[in-house]
Amino acid sequence: MKISVDISYYPLKDEFIPPILEFIDRMNRYESLRVQTNGMSTQVFGDYFEVMNALTHEIHQSFEVPHSVFILKVINADLEKH
Repeated sequence: MKISVDISYYPLKDEFIPPILEFIDRMNRYESLRVQTNGMSTQVFGDYFEVMNALTHEIHQSFEVPHSVFILKVINADLEKH
C-alpha cells in the first residue's frame, strides 16, 4: 500500500531550525522514499511499512531534543505531484 505523510516538526527551543533541517536531511537518505519540503511542512511518499519504519526511527532520534512536537497527517494514497 502506498501512503502520503505530511509532517510538521516543532522543536521547542530557541535554536529550532537546525533540528528541523537535520530531520529533513535524515529522511532524504532513504532512497526508497520520496521527500518534498516546503516552507510549512515536509511530505513523504512511499510504501506504508517503509515510510512508517523510517518515521519511527527518525522521530525517535529527534526526540533527543527535549520537548519536540511532531504533527503528522497520513493518507492511504500516493498524492505526490510529479
